[in-house]
Amino acid sequence: MDGLLQRSIEENIPLEMIYLSENQELSQRKLIIKDLNDEYIIAYCLLRKQIRTFRRENILSIMPENRSKRPFLH
Repeated sequence: MDGLLQRSIEENIPLEMIYLSENQELSQRKLIIKDLNDEYIIAYCLLRKQIRTFRRENILSIMPENRSKRPFLH
């Protein structure tokens, strides 16, 4: 995960994250990582259009943004 986060910082690559908030609510966010440490990720949230801080332990999933929204074909 750290490599993906670092790449977002260096190349401004948007990521998609599924996050469990402090009040136990799930949210899906698109963000660009600005800084990170062992406990927190500081990112520009494309949904809220502002810098937000996320606890690393509450991140359930993080991946590169899916630019093509086409469904998988079988």
